[in-house]
Amino acid sequence: MNLLDLKISRPGLWFPTIWIYLVPFGNQVNFYNSSLFWVGLFYVTFPLNYLVYGLNDYNDEKADAVNDRKGNFLFGAKAPRKHLDGLLLKISLVNMPFILLFTYLSGFIMFLLLLFMVIVNVLYNFKPFRIKERPPFEILIQVGYVTTAFFATELNHLEPLSWQTLTYLSLFAFQAHIAGEIMDIEPDLKSGKKTTATILKRKNSKMLMFVLLAVEAVLVWHWFQDVVLATFLGLFSIWLLFDMFIFFKEKPYTLKQMKFFGWAINFVALLSMAWVLYYGTLV
Repeated sequence: MNLLDLKISRPGLWFPTIWIYLVPFGNQVNFYNSSLFWVGLFYVTFPLNYLVYGLNDYNDEKADAVNDRKGNFLFGAKAPRKHLDGLLLKISLVNMPFILLFTYLSGFIMFLLLLFMVIVNVLYNFKPFRIKERPPFEILIQVGYVTTAFFATELNHLEPLSWQTLTYLSLFAFQAHIAGEIMDIEPDLKSGKKTTATILKRKNSKMLMFVLLAVEAVLVWHWFQDVVLATFLGLFSIWLLFDMFIFFKEKPYTLKQMKFFGWAINFVALLSMAWVLYYGTLV
């Protein structure tokens, strides 16, 4: 294990698993005094993302090689084949102790949840399934991220989330994935990788993302009466309209712009995590 393995886990993209893990703790009192909370939180940072993005990189060497935004801790590594060849074993060694520990602590249902996480990532990345290149199913399978919320409730003995919350989290996972596809249109086309964004092209993909954000804003307003979160989603939707029709249109983002957006999204995610934890409007 070295810094390249940390880079493979894409620390700049840990925020979706952390965000979804924290949602069930909204309105919980003194949850931070629980060791289970911290062990679970640690797992959804490096170990889980090492599994998710490691399996991705293992099969995406060609696409990553021509992707300028890769090769950093924000968007992920450009690992050589020699390193990738030993990756599956290292992913297993990192994750297996946690799978055994969580199964021991929480029982067979927890084992099934963790097994489901592994299976979803295998279906997503490996032939003959390789759902990541079967649009639009590569977007729909992102619902697997919501398993992180089930993991949090099972491990920490929390109340199950409502179907409304799970629906919102699924939409969140969909639009986050589309954002990454939009930034990768050129390298994906160059490497022959087919995604929803390479088919729809940039403007239509942004329109799809806009629709998802607008639906999220309406649902958060209607279901949870969270004016602050709904307003943020609405403002983000408006920014996309300016992006599509005034500022960028069909132009790709520069590397500097993508890095700026990446850090900005992490900052906003941090603020929204604090908001959701403190006010608990999504539970």
